[in-house]
Amino acid sequence: MDFNKRLQHAINKGRAAKDEELQQEVGKKMTEEEFRNLHLKYRLELTDHIDDCLKKLTDHFPGFQFKTLMEEDGWGSRITRDDVSIGSKQRAQSLYSRLEMVVRPFTDTHIIELVAKATIRNKETYNRSHYQFIAEVDMQSFQDLVDLWILEFAEQFSFQT
Repeated sequence: MDFNKRLQHAINKGRAAKDEELQQEVGKKMTEEEFRNLHLKYRLELTDHIDDCLKKLTDHFPGFQFKTLMEEDGWGSRITRDDVSIGSKQRAQSLYSRLEMVVRPFTDTHIIELVAKATIRNKETYNRSHYQFIAEVDMQSFQDLVDLWILEFAEQFSFQT
């Protein structure tokens, strides 16, 4: 590579670094209202995705009841199912299964947090959370995580029933 090309490459690299630094500063200077608005936007997008995925899951496992959650702890969805198992001694046992996914409310930490709790046949399968800073949110990674956790629940539920 000749000098002119290397010089132009160095200049472009410096400008790109400066642009990235400016974007980070803009992200740090967001107002509280802008953080709230972004949190609301991401929460709506994420809860819609959760709703869609959990509804599809209930189509494959009849007996689950779907419920949209709008509570103090957050917004999301829950599916639940009660089964009865009769053991060898003819004693009936109630078996409870659920999967709940919630996006926590806005806080001054400026994060968006996803929480998931799963129980299959009276045994807690997982209790997880994942968060990202609002200024750095990658919605695709959140949606992929929702998909992964629901698929994991579906696999374990189908194995245990």
